[in-house]
Amino acid sequence: MLIEAGHDIAFDCPAQTPMLLQLSVHPTRDVDLLTPDRINSDPPLPMRSYIDLFGNRVTRVEVPAGLVTFSNRFVIHDSGEPDQALPDVRTTPVSDLPDEVLLFLVSSRYCDSDKLADFAWTQFGTLPGGARCLQAICDFVQAKIRFSYPDASPTRCASDSMHEGVGVCRDFAHLAIALCRCMNIPARYCTGYLGDIGVPIDVNPMDFSAWFEVFLNGRWYTMDARHNHPRIGRIVMGRGRDAADVAISTAFGVANLSRFEVVTQEQAQP
Repeated sequence: MLIEAGHDIAFDCPAQTPMLLQLSVHPTRDVDLLTPDRINSDPPLPMRSYIDLFGNRVTRVEVPAGLVTFSNRFVIHDSGEPDQALPDVRTTPVSDLPDEVLLFLVSSRYCDSDKLADFAWTQFGTLPGGARCLQAICDFVQAKIRFSYPDASPTRCASDSMHEGVGVCRDFAHLAIALCRCMNIPARYCTGYLGDIGVPIDVNPMDFSAWFEVFLNGRWYTMDARHNHPRIGRIVMGRGRDAADVAISTAFGVANLSRFEVVTQEQAQP
């Protein structure tokens, strides 16, 4: 299938402000692009990109005082297949995990698994591990958190979500990731596009989405604690330990968000 995606995001800066943008499709999806994934700005500004430590494409730009809008539209090919189901296997022993995966077993800024370990082992410790444990974690998180845009908080971490019971997709992902890490299952945070393809239209305005991936049986699998069922048409933009590693924008100064629109929809093929 073909998916059209993009964004229009505007900032109002009182003074010249250096910014980092993580608004590009992840390099692993470049091969699927049918039109360029190019960030444009109004007014036109010089920009350059680099690949960060997690393999994400990051854009650097100096934003002048005033209003600036970053926009993009692209078409990408997608298999149209839903997320792959987990194999019914047990958790990989830590001693058998690849070195580069161990990073996703420890606590991070928003996934404070050290505060949730006792609860996690009490709640999930009797399960056989692997796929069954992961599904139990997703079921728990979906039931625990009530989705609410008005209650979004940029500083909420996984342990906060446990106590508050409310949040947005990033909070579902953070809590699930933290609980996975407690159970010695490597988990990493993902952000990207996820349109309402093959499901009822969401009444909320379109936004970037957050989900997570787990390392099981020698490879990474997609998980989504908010929706808790396989989805079609994910377009990953960034992966990291948590949302701090894949912030959509980072301003080294004041940058007030004044417009935020995201587009993700299936495009009719000729």
